Amino acid sequence: MELARRMSKPGLMVIEAPMGEGKTEAALAVAEVFAARSGAGGVFVALPTMATGNAMFPRLLRWLRRVPDAEGAGPRSVTLAHSKAALNDDFGELVRAGRRVVGVELDGEDDEWRARDDRLAQSAELVAHQWLHGRKKAMLSSFVVGTVDQLLFMGLKSRHLALRHLALAGKVVIIDEAHAYDTYMNSYLDRVLSWLGAYAVPVVVLSATLPAGRRCALAEAYAGQGGHGMADVQTAGGYPLLTAIERGAVPLVETVAPSGRRTDVHVERLGDDLSELADRLEHDLADGGCALVVRNTVGRVLETAQFLRSRFGVDEVTVAHARFVDLDRARKDADLLRRFGPPEDSAGERPVKHIVVASQVAEQSLDIDFDLLVTDLCPIDLLLQRIGRLHRHVRGERPAGVRVPRCLVTGADWDAVPAEPVKASQRVYRLHALLRSAAVLEPYLAGTAPTGNVVRLPEDISPLVQSAYGTSPAGPPAWQDAMEQAYEAHLLHQEKQRGKAQDFQINDVGKPGRALIGWVDAGVGDADDTRAGRAQVRDSRESLEVLVVQRLADGIVRTLPWLEDGQGGREVPTEAPPPWEVAQTVAACGLRLPFQFSIPEVLDRAIDELEAECVPAWQSKESHWLAGELILMLDENCQTRLAGFDLRYTEADGLEVTRVQ
Repeated sequence: MELARRMSKPGLMVIEAPMGEGKTEAALAVAEVFAARSGAGGVFVALPTMATGNAMFPRLLRWLRRVPDAEGAGPRSVTLAHSKAALNDDFGELVRAGRRVVGVELDGEDDEWRARDDRLAQSAELVAHQWLHGRKKAMLSSFVVGTVDQLLFMGLKSRHLALRHLALAGKVVIIDEAHAYDTYMNSYLDRVLSWLGAYAVPVVVLSATLPAGRRCALAEAYAGQGGHGMADVQTAGGYPLLTAIERGAVPLVETVAPSGRRTDVHVERLGDDLSELADRLEHDLADGGCALVVRNTVGRVLETAQFLRSRFGVDEVTVAHARFVDLDRARKDADLLRRFGPPEDSAGERPVKHIVVASQVAEQSLDIDFDLLVTDLCPIDLLLQRIGRLHRHVRGERPAGVRVPRCLVTGADWDAVPAEPVKASQRVYRLHALLRSAAVLEPYLAGTAPTGNVVRLPEDISPLVQSAYGTSPAGPPAWQDAMEQAYEAHLLHQEKQRGKAQDFQINDVGKPGRALIGWVDAGVGDADDTRAGRAQVRDSRESLEVLVVQRLADGIVRTLPWLEDGQGGREVPTEAPPPWEVAQTVAACGLRLPFQFSIPEVLDRAIDELEAECVPAWQSKESHWLAGELILMLDENCQTRLAGFDLRYTEADGLEVTRVQ
């Protein structure tokens, strides 16, 4: 806040600090300062995924309810901007508040009214205005939480592009988890920042693990061609670190004293054999404790969980990944928070002994805390994010075997030269990033680092990230030839991503006053937060999303039987549009099919098969929730066959996919 006030005018601020240190709260405080000085009328918070957006939305609401009202300002318009916002309970409450209290002023008995119904009173101050519903106008709300795609669409040649620029031009923009984007997305982000800088839109960027090169690229994009003094931004080595950028001014770079929260984490190699993993967990959890095992693919999650259940029992192993229907995913997230969240939220719920096997969903958005961490080798910034879930909160004395914070790194053949990550991980992250991660970890894994095998948080976060994403040699001499080949392949891949990203990217800002005629010529048409829309600003194949129901042998269609709050096992009529609440439950059972269904020929075949199962009554205008959606019908055993794959869904493990032999 002091730095924000010292800037001659609001600009770009980059906040780098450890996981759980309070970067979001700092960003919102800076947003208040920037808004007061720039006249901004709202805030947009951009996050990597819908899950992180859902987790952020109630935090934004709590902040907004503490921000003093401007005299006569009236209710603030608030939106959760992603394709499944209508299924979010907090947002749904604001939508209902927007219908019943917009334009109604409270009388003099305000305090008594609030005491009777505090939630309604709060909703009267924050509303999701009906006029601002819909994919085109939602971003015009004053306060918005959404996926980063909504921000990147500002750089995409598409219809209604000027409306997207208008929506962001009057806000403070906060970009969270800025390290989480690849070269393709970063190309769009840099272009968007150049326009935000030209509009003098204040921006706050947050990251715990930001490479110096990306910090400098973000600063240069915002500062424009007049940017100078970037050498200090590139070479700054402090941590936590603040960087302030104004167009036409010398950047301000300041190291901030850490809060005093610190953890010494012992890191070790672990072989990739499941028996070795189970033996180690059995030893370390002999006196109890909660372990998190993070795998890089859902396939490895399910394989690992099945093996560990055979050793520890079904009740002591939980699975968490993104291949659950939305309602099950939300329930699982809530269960993880209840059992492994902050002590004040999980009092009495934390198991004596338990193992959670998770995919990357455990890296972010969930404030969970474990006694022991096992993780597949992954890029160093993501590995540090995972370590941030280890001994995260202050608790009473932990069990003897896990009293020391310990991270076991697996998912690689450590005897190979260089270390060889498993093929599944290479498909997700590419070899160069994995080898650089292994190389900078090698001194700690071998115990030859100055601190032995101890990684100190936060002191070692920035040095590890800068080394892994730098160009200086890292790792043993015998690794260098293979690492150089991986680096050359990485540079070629980056160049392809940049070229591909520029195909539908709007032009750079250029000179002020230049006409916008032809601005979106040869564009993509509409851009929205759908599976096709997201693929335009992410270097990924179009994914297929379905709504999951169960069809019994007698032809009756029903919702999944285990759903809570009376939603499970409800019959869904097929001769007429379903009742509103039943259709909403079906819509909340969305499931994104895995990568196998992104292959063009498989995707086309799957769509054809799903459309053949179409229920005409669900496609009418009266069926708001289901019209236009693809429905996956599971049998009585929650199984089906689709496009040459056997699909099986369970409450405990989510979706399992097997190719038909």
